[in-house]
Amino acid sequence: MPLMVSISGIRGIIGSSLTPEAIVTYAGAFGEYCRKAGSARPTVVIGRDGRITGGVVTNIAASALAAKGIDVLDIGICPTPTVQLAVEKTHAAGGIAVTASHNPIEWNGLKFMASTGMFLDGEENREFWALASGAPSYRPWNELGRHSTDGSWLLKHIEAVLSLPLINPESIRKKHFRVVVDCVNAAGGLIIPQLLERLGCIVVRMNCDVSGVFAHTPEPIPENLTDLAARVRAEKADLGIAVDPDVDRLVLMTEKGDPYGEEYTIASAVRFVLGKKGKQSPPARVVVNLSTTRAVDDIATDLGAEVIRTPVGEINVAKRMKSIGAVIGGEGSGGVILPDVHLGRDASVGIGLILQLLADAGTSLSELKASMPHYAIAKGKMDVGSMSPDVVLARLRDRNANRGTINTDDGLRIDFDDCWVHMRKSNTEPIVRVIAEAATLERARMVVEEFRGAIVACAHE
Repeated sequence: MPLMVSISGIRGIIGSSLTPEAIVTYAGAFGEYCRKAGSARPTVVIGRDGRITGGVVTNIAASALAAKGIDVLDIGICPTPTVQLAVEKTHAAGGIAVTASHNPIEWNGLKFMASTGMFLDGEENREFWALASGAPSYRPWNELGRHSTDGSWLLKHIEAVLSLPLINPESIRKKHFRVVVDCVNAAGGLIIPQLLERLGCIVVRMNCDVSGVFAHTPEPIPENLTDLAARVRAEKADLGIAVDPDVDRLVLMTEKGDPYGEEYTIASAVRFVLGKKGKQSPPARVVVNLSTTRAVDDIATDLGAEVIRTPVGEINVAKRMKSIGAVIGGEGSGGVILPDVHLGRDASVGIGLILQLLADAGTSLSELKASMPHYAIAKGKMDVGSMSPDVVLARLRDRNANRGTINTDDGLRIDFDDCWVHMRKSNTEPIVRVIAEAATLERARMVVEEFRGAIVACAHE
């Protein structure tokens, strides 16, 4: 597997594609990028998600930055959102999260942040990659960067959530929620139980030792969370919580041990925030990506708000939120973005909002889910062989021009009266990914299969 270089940073397998040389190349180039973008002696914040290899990768990246004359503030094992928060609040020149997100244990990577605390966008990445492709140069001994540590940012992150005007910690504490938490032995084990305890919850820990040895496949999807579901039932808990290794995605389990649904994390957070804000003139704005559930639109319409959709990718959502002053946003993978804390997906923020919603509603999580607009999502993919995915999607657009509302901001999305379908090319394979949503799973699967067939037809025209 080659090193993956994308808008999400670099990611690879330790000892294979993610080598010390690759880490030095990209971390060093990022130091150059920060110097060009800002002060003569920039500071870069660096934190890691708790993987076994995180210490080695962090040390190499920090040394590469120092060799470029960049000061490094190492905040230790922490969520990626904590790094984003620290970059923003310290006015650093940038940040690096050492993480491979939900990839397996043999993977690691670097995610790069601008001085805003947001990830680099497409244009910023192109400038950064150009520096990475050039000949390296380093500073003399008397111009090397300094290295310092600060272990206070987990507590500062927790305080940022607890001090939100939308959150009333005392009303949550009165509920004494019993919560089972699965942090897959990564960074979440340091922050999520502590946050919950500050909110008066009875916390049942699963995989919270931060050993970096993942207890199961780390992507927090239902098939990887069967032990969590069983433990929620056995403990008679009010809910279960799972996060990925870098703690930007929040996945919930109802008191019955049933998946709440990643899409409904953001939908519920939107409902809570808009309900607290009340109807406004002009309408409050919500930003989600093109593959996020239509339930968000239904909720926003009921509460007098407006939904804006962007291409998939956290930075696309965050940039649009910032430009239009959105009150909340996120993605259907369990990613909640609340600008009152920072402009990035943040499971800790999502937990605070969901617990407050439950406390205010006085209902169970399963009852809350039942009160939400109901849709089902199905996914698939199709190999296009030697044909360009862009050409295939252009042909699909022309074929369906009169069938529904067309959006080409990110591949091809078609909205019909009873469903929608979104098709995007993969960045790493000659395939087109297909996602559809409808009132029933059967209907959504039918739409996926219809368009998988249409992709084959267009690829062989």
